[in-house]
Amino acid sequence: MNRNVNACLICGKELIYQETAKTMECSICHRLFPSNACCADGHFVCDECHEAQGLQTIRSVCLSETSKNPIFLAQKIMADPFIYMHGPEHHVLVGAVLLTAYKNAGGDLDLPKALSIMEERGKQVPGGVCGFWGSCGAGISTGIYFSILSGSTPLSGTSWGLSNQMSSRALKSIGEHGGPRCCKRDSFLSILEAAKFTEEKTGVKMEIPEQISCSFHEENGQCLKKHCPFHP
Repeated sequence: MNRNVNACLICGKELIYQETAKTMECSICHRLFPSNACCADGHFVCDECHEAQGLQTIRSVCLSETSKNPIFLAQKIMADPFIYMHGPEHHVLVGAVLLTAYKNAGGDLDLPKALSIMEERGKQVPGGVCGFWGSCGAGISTGIYFSILSGSTPLSGTSWGLSNQMSSRALKSIGEHGGPRCCKRDSFLSILEAAKFTEEKTGVKMEIPEQISCSFHEENGQCLKKHCPFHP
């Protein structure tokens, strides 16, 4: 599999999205899944195959880094060849770097356990939900992050409310910048909102760079260019 512009991991051609899902065979594991997307040549890669090696990178970096800067952590992970320009691995990545930066900044957290929970929950958020659900997975990832550090469950009170507020803050920022989707832009926006929210609600202050410059724009066939706040 290669990191190609326009997203198909098999041939590099543009992905085609349909409003109605149909059953497709994964070009890698050959299992059948309902999906709204395949490339122009009919290739389809399931979420599990798409993110498998990338998830290993996320965990490895997060357990070895001491940085308090979640943007730095995200950019380091994104540089790995198995973190593609777009894909469901970002639904784990955002929450994972936030948990790591929170811990490194003095937050009280069992990081290995938290990362395992983040992966388990983040993997349940399918690729493409930004367009089909109106809830970008990067934004959802911030809510998962805050639910983990606050110990929220469906029966919680304050932590339940805060976790939903966190998701809404990230999704509002993503929505205000408009589409088409960009997993890098949406991840950076989500991380920035989560760092501010975390400091407001917990007092733990992460390190955030004054400027964020995206080095992945050439891999994105739908890059907003000058309309993206992170375009160099």
